[in-house]
Amino acid sequence: MKLFDVYPLYDVTPVRAKDVYVYDENGTEYLDLYGGHAVISIGHGHDRYLERLTQQMHQIGFYSNAVQNPLQQELANAIGEHSCCHDYQLFLCSSGAEANENALKLASFVTGKKRMIAFHNAFHGRTSAAVAATDNTNINAPLNQQQEVTFLPFNDEKALETELQKGDVCAVIFEAIQGVGGLDEPSEDFVYAMDCLCKAYNTCLIADEVQAGFSRTGTFFGYQKYLIEPHIITMAKGMGNGFPVGGILVHPSIEAKYGMLGTTFGGNHLACSASLAVLDVLKNQNLQKHAKDLGGYFIQSAQNIAEVKKIKGRGLMLGLEFDFEVGALRKELIYQHHIFTGGSSNKKLLRILPPLTVQKKHIDFFFQKLEEALNTVQA
Repeated sequence: MKLFDVYPLYDVTPVRAKDVYVYDENGTEYLDLYGGHAVISIGHGHDRYLERLTQQMHQIGFYSNAVQNPLQQELANAIGEHSCCHDYQLFLCSSGAEANENALKLASFVTGKKRMIAFHNAFHGRTSAAVAATDNTNINAPLNQQQEVTFLPFNDEKALETELQKGDVCAVIFEAIQGVGGLDEPSEDFVYAMDCLCKAYNTCLIADEVQAGFSRTGTFFGYQKYLIEPHIITMAKGMGNGFPVGGILVHPSIEAKYGMLGTTFGGNHLACSASLAVLDVLKNQNLQKHAKDLGGYFIQSAQNIAEVKKIKGRGLMLGLEFDFEVGALRKELIYQHHIFTGGSSNKKLLRILPPLTVQKKHIDFFFQKLEEALNTVQA
């Protein structure tokens, strides 16, 4: 049987990993500054992570959501403590796309409406309503295009209110920092306007924190740069450090009803243990502050690279924009200098999404090798 060929692959085969490094079958060491699409939050193979998962596997790995699982409440308490979203309610699932699906579905239940508003260059997943709210026609099948979605530019308050006044919008979904879309951010004034307008027009405001959440930006959630309370917050990726975990936080004003959401694997014992281990390490190693500090160091270092035209992002959700497409540069970095980096829908942007355990020496090494790679690709 062949694999269904939907992924363009680099010719690298990682077989083990530790902290900020991955190793291929030949023992070659690669510096991981991409974290598998921002998934690796506390470093590959962290001792606490392995310990907690191993202990849980020797007890019980899975049972359905038809029975009590105290680990779910333990996780809810821990997320509340770390995020300061104490009054929110937790629903667990298994991925970011699933989190956004459940958030959009819940918004439709709550408001009785069905049109969504998303933003230019948004990415919210590859399934059903989540991909319909993703601004990429190439990955939207005719089935997905049946969804009613309006895409707007960031920072156009008038256009947003015009759409909300029509009275049929169930949700406005946004990323505080766009991931795949290229690290663009809405202005502070626009975020406050979204919050006020959604409340005024009986529309749920959904903060997609799948990539930015769990301390990557220097705050627990990216939207917490602003003083707003979204109706729903979605999360995944760094939540499990590689284990499939996702979830939504639901504002206390929204009442749960049996059957309105559901999942087979979400919130299983191993998934909860993985996420609890992540939260333990984030706290014990003070990685949220570390992400903020290292982000500042990265930005300062990037200012010394003449070819960099713009530095985007915050914390350890970062991007370097050039005046040329970075595909060849990424290949040079991975094949000749053994550094993983990321791309985006902005072909001129190099994305940096390392484990939050990255150190200054790794950033220094990256910029040294970046200059060498730039000299090669521009020769």
